[in-house]
Amino acid sequence: MAANFETGSFKNGEINGPVSPVDPSYTPKLLHTTSVSIDKIDGDRNHESRILCLFTGGTIGMTSNHDGVYVPKANFLVKELRKLPMFHDDSYNLLGSDLNDPERPLVMPLSKDGKRVVYCVYEYEPLLDSCNMTMDDWARLAMDVKKNYELFDGFVILHGTDTMAYTASALSFMLENLGKPVIVTGSQIPIFETRSDGRDNFLGALIIAGHYNIPEVTLYFNNKLLRGNRATKVDSGSFDAFDSPNLRPLVQMQIGIHVRWDQIFRSGIPQAFSVHTDLCPHVGILRLFPSITADTVKAFLSDTMQGVVLQTYGAGNGPDSRKDLMEVFTEASERGVLIINTTQCSRGVVATSYATGKALLDAGVIPGSDMTPEAALSKLSYVLGKSEWDMAQKRQMLNVNLRGEMKVATVKQKHSLLDFSLIQTLAETMKLSSKEEIHLLRSAIFPSLMCSAAKNGDVDGLIKLKTHGANVNEVDYDNRSALHLAATEGQLEAVEYLLKEGGMVHMRDRFGNTPLRCAIMYNHPDIIRILRKAGAHITINPVRIGVELCSLAAINDLEGLRSWYLAGANINSGDYDKRTALHVAVTFDYLGIVTFLLECGARSDIKDMFGNTALTEATTRGLDKIVAVLSPMEDR
Repeated sequence: MAANFETGSFKNGEINGPVSPVDPSYTPKLLHTTSVSIDKIDGDRNHESRILCLFTGGTIGMTSNHDGVYVPKANFLVKELRKLPMFHDDSYNLLGSDLNDPERPLVMPLSKDGKRVVYCVYEYEPLLDSCNMTMDDWARLAMDVKKNYELFDGFVILHGTDTMAYTASALSFMLENLGKPVIVTGSQIPIFETRSDGRDNFLGALIIAGHYNIPEVTLYFNNKLLRGNRATKVDSGSFDAFDSPNLRPLVQMQIGIHVRWDQIFRSGIPQAFSVHTDLCPHVGILRLFPSITADTVKAFLSDTMQGVVLQTYGAGNGPDSRKDLMEVFTEASERGVLIINTTQCSRGVVATSYATGKALLDAGVIPGSDMTPEAALSKLSYVLGKSEWDMAQKRQMLNVNLRGEMKVATVKQKHSLLDFSLIQTLAETMKLSSKEEIHLLRSAIFPSLMCSAAKNGDVDGLIKLKTHGANVNEVDYDNRSALHLAATEGQLEAVEYLLKEGGMVHMRDRFGNTPLRCAIMYNHPDIIRILRKAGAHITINPVRIGVELCSLAAINDLEGLRSWYLAGANINSGDYDKRTALHVAVTFDYLGIVTFLLECGARSDIKDMFGNTALTEATTRGLDKIVAVLSPMEDR
């Protein structure tokens, strides 16, 4: 099955009008999906996660031709993955799928954490060498993530290595308010070679995406998960091809999997996921060198140029004795060209401690802190594409840490762990003294303390715990976070605080419930609304939703139905007999429920397995009042 979205432009994340690519070299693409829709699969959501893999091309999926040259091969990857036991357990009975269906999702073996990763591979046509990647391809990827966002728990993008860091950086800005993992990976040797880094890279990306809700665009390579907009390619011939010079890896895959949760970026803006694809192509990178001429710089800063990444010496220094150069930079800045100052060094931060750096600042050049060239270029393109921002706001946003792409000045925490009296008392009682012992104690009790404070609506307690090092997304023995408890107990202020501090709305407890599901179960409409605003959505099989709605209709539970509706449930979802809540409400002669369901968009013409509609059932049973309500709906 192929999907083609090339009939419209991608401006602002919507498809509008005829195609108008940013890059004239862009090749329109088809996305080959599978005939099996993932939302029809009724698997074990407590012990399964669902990942979508978007295969763009690159070495990882190539084969060797008769000349010994690696070339892309269409419709090859999935067939071969099914033969590899570490990528697919052919014996696993995935509910809702046919074991003999060649397009059924792939399922990884059971992990030691008791979870299986169920994944689909969607392949683009044509497959690309990443050297040919364009901004329009980034937009296409972003839109395909958006289209499938509510169906999957995470995303893996298979990509060539040459421009992988550019794609990861660009997507980190384009995917706004991201609440799920998006991991870009590839390899130096094709996955099907006897000796290959591709298997480990793909497996690692699937495992992390399926087991850890790290809501960032990241890059996985050689057992390290790097923040996407901090990564850069450093070696063309090594398996250790990518590095993040100014930020430690977010995850390291060793004998154990070590996640640095304290480094995971959280924007503190509880809004729903969205996509911004209106990028400005009129950007470039200019590297200073001794005796560079003013004419060269002036030509680069032509009238069409809107943004420039200026790579300077050391800590952001330029030749302050070159008045001609400074005049060119000043003139361009005054003309509206945004110029970001980044260092030519792999590590370190742009500073204005030297007169040579201060001269560039005075010329209107914006300090770029420790951004990589890829991140700085992507950020410029993204910011310039924000038509709703004026020039002053665009300059300001370049100084803001939008996605964890740059280091910003922060006030150092003055509290030590032992300043927290409870920890100190416990440590003394247990005769603990080393830093490692104290850290283990903190890890053991902080999650329960956070959950207890959230359950009781103790926002002051949550603030104090966070001040002393607690992570708002730590979980208790049932894998429940503080947000789960606050949502369950209806603690609105606690929910608002936790969301502001980066609480993850897509986390599941050991029972498969998200905070939104908890709020639905206990009928907390205000919390349902705020979680929805923060991007939470229902991730349940439509038939199971139908069963829930029918059950609530059968017991005349209007508030329960209202909670599901507020949470975004399709009020017309049918159960295993294709009966909807409206069918059931008619059966029990609940006029109030019927009226409410109709107000929510329930259709009276849907037939169940026996060919009955709600109206025919009401008519047959002589329920005149309900017939009077349903008949006008049938006539529409």
